[in-house]
Amino acid sequence: MGRGTHTLPIAIRILVLATCLVLCFVPLRASRHAQHAAALDLSGSPVDPLNASPGKVVVLIFVRTDCPISNRYAPTIQQLSTQHDGKVAFWLVYPAKKESAEMIRKHEREFGYQLPALRDLQHSLVKQSLVQITPEAAVFDAGHRLVYHGRIDNLYEDFGRARTMATTHELGDAIQAALNGKMPAADSVPAVGCYISDLE
Repeated sequence: MGRGTHTLPIAIRILVLATCLVLCFVPLRASRHAQHAAALDLSGSPVDPLNASPGKVVVLIFVRTDCPISNRYAPTIQQLSTQHDGKVAFWLVYPAKKESAEMIRKHEREFGYQLPALRDLQHSLVKQSLVQITPEAAVFDAGHRLVYHGRIDNLYEDFGRARTMATTHELGDAIQAALNGKMPAADSVPAVGCYISDLE
C-alpha cells in the first residue's frame, strides 16, 4: 500500500513530462519549416523564393494587375532588377486570389516584365513580408532575414497625388545596404497604392 502511494505520483510526473515534450517538439518542428513561405509559380508548382535563391539578397515586389500605381512602377521595378542582375533575386508576387496565371502572363507582357512571377494565394509571403499594399517591396538579406518592407520610393505622396519625380529611393537604398551587409536606414516606410483587400 505504501509503495503504491509513492510510485503513483512518479508515474504521473513521467507521463506529464512525456506529453509536454511531444507537444513542445511538434510546434518547434513546424516553426522551422514555416520560416520560409511557399507560393505557386504560373505553372502551379510550389516555389519558395528564399530557398530558390541561396546566399543572395532577395527582393519581393507585391503587385496587382488592376492597381494603377502598381502598374506605373513597372519601369522602375524592371530597371532595379536589371541594375542588380546576378547579385539580387527579384520576384513579382501577385497576392490577389482572383488573378489567374493567364491574367498574370498577360500583365507581364503588357508592362514589359522580365521577372519570375508567383501567385501568393494563401498570403504566406504577404505575412512573411509584413506588406499590406501594392506596390510594396520586401528585401531579405543574404541570410534571408527581412531587413526592409515598404514603398519603392516617394513618387506618390498619397493616392492620386504624385511628384514629378521621386526624391527618395528607399528600395534601392535597402538593396544596396543588404548587399553591403548593413541594415537600411529605415526598415519600414509606409507605401501608397492599393490595399491587399483580401488580406487574411
